[in-house]
Amino acid sequence: MTRDYSHFLPGTAAAPPHRPTPSRLDMLGWQPFFASQITLDALTQTPPVRVVEIHRSGLRVMGETIETTIPPGLEATVGDWLLYDAVLPTASTLLERKSVLKRRAPGHDRRVQLIAANIDTAFIVTSCNADFNVARLERYIALAFEAEIDPVIVITKPDLADNPQGYLEKAEAISAQVPALLLDARGDDPTTRLAPWCGSGRTIAFLGSSGVGKSTLTNALLGQETAATRGIRDDDAKGRHTTTSRHLHIRATGCAILDTPGMRELQLTEASAGLRDVFDDLATLAADCRFRDCRHDTEPGCAVQAALARGEIEAERLGRWRKLVAEDALNTATLAERRSKDRKFGKMIKGIQKTNRKKR
Repeated sequence: MTRDYSHFLPGTAAAPPHRPTPSRLDMLGWQPFFASQITLDALTQTPPVRVVEIHRSGLRVMGETIETTIPPGLEATVGDWLLYDAVLPTASTLLERKSVLKRRAPGHDRRVQLIAANIDTAFIVTSCNADFNVARLERYIALAFEAEIDPVIVITKPDLADNPQGYLEKAEAISAQVPALLLDARGDDPTTRLAPWCGSGRTIAFLGSSGVGKSTLTNALLGQETAATRGIRDDDAKGRHTTTSRHLHIRATGCAILDTPGMRELQLTEASAGLRDVFDDLATLAADCRFRDCRHDTEPGCAVQAALARGEIEAERLGRWRKLVAEDALNTATLAERRSKDRKFGKMIKGIQKTNRKKR
């Protein structure tokens, strides 16, 4: 029997008098943004599914009545929406992304690594111990801003600090655009304090180092022990990897929750807009520098250095900004160079293939 998907398209039905029980597709995070990309015929013939896990065996996807694995071949990441082709699954269509989190891949490989797609809110999780690091939080926030995802700082393990409020104050000072919360991941705090961002049809992600409580928060919102948890080492406050792969969990009330492994390396690339948002005051000052390519060091007419001399900005924050801007510029240029070489190599291969066909 052909399933009727018309109610998953925008404007195809009158608003019900009361809020209905969310469908499985709604619970997976289906939104008008994705529905607007397709027709009813396409929706019926190739039903939408969401990538909830990625394994070597392929993409695990879920839809309204579908739960299966698509063999390797599709360039997709966790959170992506596909139009599922049952005849040839690897020919399933990738829908345009609402947002995408990415970083430069760890190591020396000059490529972009996709972290997740179609996230609405990114909870950047840290804890009241040696893991708390303003520079790292700024990186995560820039990543979220660049992807046009709403970032929220969540500080866990208040019992480990004599003055947990001090951690909260430092987090709140990073950006006026980013809320910061101090909570106990093991109690009722997550359900009540995170509720404003966890509505039906929304997708949230927990990002941060290992051992800060991302999986504990996931379990709290799900109301069950779905994600494995482990503590931190007492000697250095370092976390031990519990979550080893990105996994999209579905909450019974209709919210998709992404639990991610801790990322030891978070190299920014193509994130200039995100950095401007995090350091908006410094970016505004830089616009008044005498030279457009000012490095804000010893150049004459530097508005940033002038503000530093007047005590209007902090030297440590300026140093972190300069470091991130330089890192992003280098990584962006390096990736652009690789893409250019890949295009040239592709053209060369096509030329050789064309020559060989002519010889035949």
